[in-house]
Amino acid sequence: MKSGPAPVLILGAGINGCAIARELLLGGAAVWLVDTADIASGATSGSSRLIHGGLRYLEFGELDLVKESLSERTRLLRLAPQFVHPLRLWIPVSSRFGGLIGAVGRFFGWRWWPAPLPGRGRGVSLIRSGLALYDAYARDPLLPKYQVMKTRAAPISVDRQRYHWLCSYYDAQVTFPERLALALLEDARGLAAEQELEFRVFTYHEATRSGDTVEIHPLGQDRPCESLRPSAIVNATGAWVDRALKRLHVPSRRLMGPTKGSHAFTFSDRLRDALSGQGIYAEARDGRPIFITPLANTILIGTTDEPFEGPPEDALATERELDYLLESVNAIFPAAKLQRADIDFHYGAVRPLPYADATTPAAITRRHALIQHDGAGVPLVSVVGGKLTTMRSLAELTAQSVLGQLGRRPRANSRDRIIPGGEDYPADSHAVEEAVEQVAGRLGLPSSSVAAVWKLCGTRSESILASSDGRELLSDTPLPCSFVRWSIRHEWARTLADLVERRLMLLYEERLTKACLVRLAELLAEEGIISTAEIDAQVAEEVARLAARFGKHVA
Repeated sequence: MKSGPAPVLILGAGINGCAIARELLLGGAAVWLVDTADIASGATSGSSRLIHGGLRYLEFGELDLVKESLSERTRLLRLAPQFVHPLRLWIPVSSRFGGLIGAVGRFFGWRWWPAPLPGRGRGVSLIRSGLALYDAYARDPLLPKYQVMKTRAAPISVDRQRYHWLCSYYDAQVTFPERLALALLEDARGLAAEQELEFRVFTYHEATRSGDTVEIHPLGQDRPCESLRPSAIVNATGAWVDRALKRLHVPSRRLMGPTKGSHAFTFSDRLRDALSGQGIYAEARDGRPIFITPLANTILIGTTDEPFEGPPEDALATERELDYLLESVNAIFPAAKLQRADIDFHYGAVRPLPYADATTPAAITRRHALIQHDGAGVPLVSVVGGKLTTMRSLAELTAQSVLGQLGRRPRANSRDRIIPGGEDYPADSHAVEEAVEQVAGRLGLPSSSVAAVWKLCGTRSESILASSDGRELLSDTPLPCSFVRWSIRHEWARTLADLVERRLMLLYEERLTKACLVRLAELLAEEGIISTAEIDAQVAEEVARLAARFGKHVA
């Protein structure tokens, strides 16, 4: 490695921290990335998995946020097609003019304006106007424009007695943001090698400061394993921002006012048939937005939006929240008759929202901000707010700010840089199927195995599988064990949970078996990550974790 300026220390390996690491390396800075847990294990993995402009932000007059979000949505559809794809959403509407008066007050920020009455949804006139403005801001020639039609003419089966119109528009969905975060770090690693810059990732570690030195400790250990004098510090810990500042002994006003959002997942055929492969964006009885969207093999239902003051890592979906989501779904699709037993798994996570005195959590802005701190001995910035959609633009802004404070200018930015796995991506789903068949033929692997890796890695699948030996399949899955070994070696996996929940995305499979978990633990042992003696304990711990945290039962 070249000698040069000390690395920038990034705290937090969520989607924002990973994007910032990539952007700083692209700009010519060395980076150390530290997280007290795994990559993408916080709000990133507990999100609604949407890449969207924020249709409802229009009502709060946040036009610049909508414009930025739509621009980034278009960019991600182009630069990360392996992870981000268009999604048609339908808005069921009961009335013609409902919500117009309330929307005017929210748009102009009139606090004295009367609040909307519970159960009085937005009418088709208001929604039509919002969608027209949304499409005008997007200016995306690749996505169809909005439509309004009578319920009986629509391809989805909502309650026709309650809803008289359906309005459709397009946004996008990121199926596995955990894999997107890993791809950003893979790109960061390649950039570091090209430019001979230092790049290190520490998961399950914490950083403490003593003067101008930062010590890196394995979690739960007092003795540091590394120390450095960073050129700058970026606090991208999301809901943990205030806690990280305290650990660094940096005084600050309260920055975060997080809320909890919970989601449920089902494999219900009744609901799948009602959706016909498309999504719903509706209002629950209390006016909160509800999304019902197909996701991989499952259907996502979310989200709740409640103030949360506990440790973010303790956020779980409660039975009350799950009942609320079930009630919301059945109000839209009575024929689905969704019951508690239909929920295969669920999660709750804390959104990294700025602290604000808002009337409702939904009214708290989703825009991001950079807060500069004194007293750390080096430039220190905290990232407040942000969302999946704007992670790249936030990273660019952060890199410009940090490098500017160091008297440097970025060498480049990521506005047109394809995310690994999106290179030469097939034009449509049919072309993807053909590409998978061709790769399977060349490598002598089952098409199902190549398809399983493709959804995790995109066009990188062939080179990854070609460099791996063996034809053994992971128990009760189509995934090659050779790919699991590659992931352990290259993607910073340290635990069984890392593999199941954030590398192989097995949480989203309808049938997850103990035999699969045992083989994964054996592979971790074979790669020297855990000892053979730890296999049974790791399996038992993950079975218990899946049940307690996700309500997921292992066969």
